[in-house]
Amino acid sequence: MTNATFDVLGVGHAIVDILATTTDAFLNEHGIAKNSMTLVDGYRAEMLGRSMKNPVEASGGSGANTMVGVASFGGTAAFIGKVNDDRLGQVFMDDIRHAGVSFDCAPAHGKVATASSHILITPDGHRSMNTFLGCASALEDADANPTRVASAKILYVEGYLWDTDSAKSVIRAAIARAKAAKRKVALTLSDPFCVGRWRDEFKALLASDVDILFANEAEAKALYETEQFDDAFQAVRKWGKTAAITRSESGSVVVEGGRVHIIEAEPVERVVDTTGAGDQYAAGFLFGYARELPLAVCGRLGSIAAAEVISHVGPRPQVSLKSLAAKAGLI
Repeated sequence: MTNATFDVLGVGHAIVDILATTTDAFLNEHGIAKNSMTLVDGYRAEMLGRSMKNPVEASGGSGANTMVGVASFGGTAAFIGKVNDDRLGQVFMDDIRHAGVSFDCAPAHGKVATASSHILITPDGHRSMNTFLGCASALEDADANPTRVASAKILYVEGYLWDTDSAKSVIRAAIARAKAAKRKVALTLSDPFCVGRWRDEFKALLASDVDILFANEAEAKALYETEQFDDAFQAVRKWGKTAAITRSESGSVVVEGGRVHIIEAEPVERVVDTTGAGDQYAAGFLFGYARELPLAVCGRLGSIAAAEVISHVGPRPQVSLKSLAAKAGLI
């Protein structure tokens, strides 16, 4: 994986997160599905925004969060996503560039606003996301031009984007360009409901194009339509390529062909907010993979990043992940 400007190029939704702590009673009152992502329209987003107490704004989106994590490890990262030229769009652009991620997609122009996600965090640390996609899926072919795609060792695709035909078309083109440039393609399944909608297409991608798969336990079981983790694990193992399956406090399982690595979860004094745990795990793993570190080390880097992000509110690291990895003797 030589002759590349970036370790990882992520393609995903550019979203500004609006976060607040709340109670299960609030979720029930407003009909919010706990611990999952629900798509909402602009009116619903505005209503939730008025109802939330002491919200905090932070640029987010799953793939963007992962790219910020890669940069925090000292890696080189770039991001493809779409914002409008409005206030939240400027918030997103300023934040991701300040975090050290290259972002140069032209903004969308029109009435559709920058995407936002109203995230409610309950005392158990779980997050319930209510996402208004706005213009986030309005990707254009020029955003994933061949030069840009070939500039990264790994193309990282956010599964959430598969919900929009136009974005899907751009991703398919980006994957073809990555393959032509002999780059690796990584896919995160994003959400069990997302898997349910696009299971067959995701399986087709795994069969033809994907080199690295990220999933949590629920997503893996949804992909293979089983209630048993071991069945999903064996199916991923049979697939034969590289996969990392996260299991919350049980750590993660990293598989590549016949090799299996069981990675323990890093200790955390208190789980504050699980927002971004999977995103940051992917960041650590991708950083290690791009730097050709052993798979067990890649998984450990992922666990370190996930532990850091669940110890505070927000989906992005507040402590240098590079310093944490160095302290652990991994880099």
